[in-house]
Amino acid sequence: MTNEGFVTAMNSSPREKCGEAVRMKMHELSQQALMLTAEINGSYHSPDELRGLMEQLIGQELDSDFGLFPPFYTDCGRNIHIGRGVFINAGCKFQDQGGIFIGDNCFIGHNTVIATLNHCMSPEERHELLPAPVHIGKGVWIGAGCIITPGVNIGDNAVIGAGSVVTKDIPADMVAVGSPAKVIKSIYD
Repeated sequence: MTNEGFVTAMNSSPREKCGEAVRMKMHELSQQALMLTAEINGSYHSPDELRGLMEQLIGQELDSDFGLFPPFYTDCGRNIHIGRGVFINAGCKFQDQGGIFIGDNCFIGHNTVIATLNHCMSPEERHELLPAPVHIGKGVWIGAGCIITPGVNIGDNAVIGAGSVVTKDIPADMVAVGSPAKVIKSIYD
């Protein structure tokens, strides 16, 4: 299975049975991600060097405005899609097998967790993966220590307050806070 085949399978199936080919590719990608994140996190790198390492990790060219403060963790890397002018602060953890799509000019606060996989509740089916992408619109600001759960869409320019757990979609131009996160006002209020 190719990297592209894995990403296509994970992005197109709401319920991916974890067959041998998927398991083997997931293991291979996780080993690559562990190697590259160890390099990212293991010593100082200039902004250009960090951008280059992230490009290797996600398989995508990043613009010169991309910013990352390590440490950064992911267990796949190949299903992260980053727009222009994105900044990712220290300590973020991305579980990206199901797909993470980050729009232009987003700020992601330190220690944010973005998860895109779940499992079935029944023990007999728990080995099956339930991939669901996270879509973060343009200009979104995610505060420190947030958790974004599988399948969530955050609209353009939304603000997610620090420590929030986002379990449902957040409309554009809104401020959401809490656990679970709830919209409390417009960014224009």
